[in-house]
Amino acid sequence: MKRFNEMPLMGHYLQKKKRIVYLYLDFSVCYISHAILFALTGNPESLGAELLETLVKMAPSKEEEIKLLEYSGDISKLGSAERFLKTVLDIPFAFKRIEAMLYRANFDTEVKYLRKSFQTLEEASEELKNSRLFLKLLEAVLRTGNRMNDGTNRGDAKAFKLDTLLKLVDIKGTDGKTTLLHFVVQEIIRSEGAGTDSANGNLKEDDFRKQGLQVVGGLSRDLSNVKKAAGMDSDVLSSYVSKLELGLEKVRLVLQYEKPDMQGNFFNSMRMFLKDAEEEIAKIKAYERKALLQVKEVTEYFHGNATKEEAHPFRIFMIVRDFLSILDHVCKEVGQMQDRTMVGSARSFRISATASLPVLSRYNVGQDASSDDESLSP
Repeated sequence: MKRFNEMPLMGHYLQKKKRIVYLYLDFSVCYISHAILFALTGNPESLGAELLETLVKMAPSKEEEIKLLEYSGDISKLGSAERFLKTVLDIPFAFKRIEAMLYRANFDTEVKYLRKSFQTLEEASEELKNSRLFLKLLEAVLRTGNRMNDGTNRGDAKAFKLDTLLKLVDIKGTDGKTTLLHFVVQEIIRSEGAGTDSANGNLKEDDFRKQGLQVVGGLSRDLSNVKKAAGMDSDVLSSYVSKLELGLEKVRLVLQYEKPDMQGNFFNSMRMFLKDAEEEIAKIKAYERKALLQVKEVTEYFHGNATKEEAHPFRIFMIVRDFLSILDHVCKEVGQMQDRTMVGSARSFRISATASLPVLSRYNVGQDASSDDESLSP
């Protein structure tokens, strides 16, 4: 690696900004300066985001900038970083331009991320609301709970909050091992397997049970976008949109510095970018509103008025993700239960009617929005 005989003009400056020097020490300062000069005056797309980010970080303070601009000695005597910066500072408003260029360089990547995130939220909402198997599982939980509580004041539940799904494994059968979720899963396996059996009369009972288990075990795959959405944060996404919109001010600011005698294509190019970026951000904000509305609707679909109590707008996805993890584990255990029978009597379980909008509102079940946050209890 080359070494320069340097005379630092600003003491600690070279140490503070050495990253750019080490990165480009094998190139001449003249070569790099010409590349940046071309970008700042002609083609603002010619520099990559990494270099632009580095340049933004090495922007001198006002005091350092004055020292560089007022220096009239032999430039070759300056340190590499200082020579480099002095050349860049010869361009009017160089670092304001660099900030605008960095915003532009990252714009497409950030827009794609936001668009993909909002698309995932929409697809997650659709998956959850339209999953035949998930709705069937909810029906089975409700039906089983009512059967177990028959004859009690909790034997005619119309709904339960999805949080209840996470507690199904806490309710043990008379054997102390089998849980309510094991029981429900096996009931659905029989149902799904029976459907397969009716289509193919040659299948043996063990075969259609295995196929039923495969169907139930595939629910996690069917709700893949729900699991992705569970890892998102509405506040973070909203802040990204705001940051993207506020970043346009850097472009507007640098366009204010344009003067009639300034040459090159820089300002024309940035004006065109500004117009396109404003339109793209308007679309992104529309995507955001649409996605959040669908999340709100699917939450109301399952939780009714309790939606207003949710601290996390995407919490419904988090609940289902955690439940799917439990379900996958239970399906593996059920698959290993060869020649074993689930607890025979549903009376060994008890379930209470939790208050919320009925899960199966699409089937016109009465909508009772009472308030107790009850859960399954043994």
